[in-house]
Amino acid sequence: MMDIGANLRTRLEAAVGAPHVLTDLAAMQPYLLDWRGRYQGRAFAVVRPGNTAEVAAVVGACADAQVGIVPQGGNTGMCGGATPDDSGHAVVLSLLRMNRVRATDPANATITVEAGVPLASVQAAAAAAGLNFPLSLGSEGSCTIGGNLSTNAGGTAVLRFGNARDLVLGLEVVLADGRVWDGLRGLRKDNTGYDLKHLFVGAEGTLGVITAAVLKLFPAPAHRATALAAVADPQRAVDLLRGLKSSLGDRLVGFELISGVALAMCRKHHPELPDPLPGHAWYVLVQADDTAAGGGLPADVERALGKALERGDAVDVAIAQSGEQAQTLWALRENISEAQRREGLNIKHDISLPVSVIPEFLVTAETALNRAFPGVRFVVFGHLGDGNLHYNLSAPANESSEHFLANAPAANRIVHDMVAARAGSISAEHGIGQLKRAELTHYKSALEIELMRAVKFALDPSGLLNPGKVL
Repeated sequence: MMDIGANLRTRLEAAVGAPHVLTDLAAMQPYLLDWRGRYQGRAFAVVRPGNTAEVAAVVGACADAQVGIVPQGGNTGMCGGATPDDSGHAVVLSLLRMNRVRATDPANATITVEAGVPLASVQAAAAAAGLNFPLSLGSEGSCTIGGNLSTNAGGTAVLRFGNARDLVLGLEVVLADGRVWDGLRGLRKDNTGYDLKHLFVGAEGTLGVITAAVLKLFPAPAHRATALAAVADPQRAVDLLRGLKSSLGDRLVGFELISGVALAMCRKHHPELPDPLPGHAWYVLVQADDTAAGGGLPADVERALGKALERGDAVDVAIAQSGEQAQTLWALRENISEAQRREGLNIKHDISLPVSVIPEFLVTAETALNRAFPGVRFVVFGHLGDGNLHYNLSAPANESSEHFLANAPAANRIVHDMVAARAGSISAEHGIGQLKRAELTHYKSALEIELMRAVKFALDPSGLLNPGKVL
């Protein structure tokens, strides 16, 4: 075993250079702990390739040594999908050095980027070309496009533009044996057989290592309107969504539901943020964009929200009067996850449901969970426009978060059973990772699991790619 380890290290150093093979525990530590602080792993080494050829050489060396590989981007995942186990045998493959924009094609409305490019940098490169890359997440300054694609990230603009899967046209992928599949085609129509890229999007690095992607770009918005609306309850939020869709059409880009508890927790840990509509139980953050040159969008949004107030779909509204005000409203939404992290460990659920059943689900689930865990705090927020809720449970005020976390299996069963009974999903945009492996096999049919295992075996017969994740 010593000879295998020494030989592997030699090959890794030859592939990427000795400075980019980390084996010192202190140097490796940032790569071994997940963002939430829930999963702590160990590794044989952390390897930082700088290009696709180096990734292929690293993967080939690990395949020959039969050593597991854990691909990692910005390490901002919620389900432990980029954290190695505690065996210390795997190699963490950090793609952060692969951070180049390879090409921008404004005429084709595409951009080709490497996997380690931060999402915010993709957005900036698109904007520099006078276009828009619409994927938007709270962690966009640190998450990478490779991670976004490997988890099929959603975010705040899915209502208008779809998930990450809908934004990718082509991929470059290193396979489990070190071969490179070059599928970097910027085509919107290509019916030449199986669409292989969709196997790798959402696979969390278990079928191949995404090293580059061709992404769709869209016209940049000429006008943007942002508003925070207070609503009486989630049913009124659904009614408001329906009304705004009718009034604004596809100019409605974001529609975020936020509970009063979630907003209060965000402001507790970020007191510099505003409190424009205090004292309500539920809120909706609305964003509309218009690519047309005319300036009618703000008036249209104001008119639509005025009608919502008349109908009772909203009880109060604050409309941003500047880009700075819009940013502060979005900061209230985007800092909820960080506030929860500061508050302590919590039980997270990333669920999706038909929009029409969400109000009833929230009432029924709250009743059952209050009965099981008296005093539990419901930190609920998410992308109501596409049916995705982050349904998170924090400890009662007088209970430690560590003690409360022991209730996770029972809470998961209550929430996920209710989701499954309503034809929903237990993972909307965060993936499975290691957090939800058992839940996946519990709720997926035996046939679905069989088919997933068959795909896994076909592409990674030795099970070396991100071992212990998803399946």
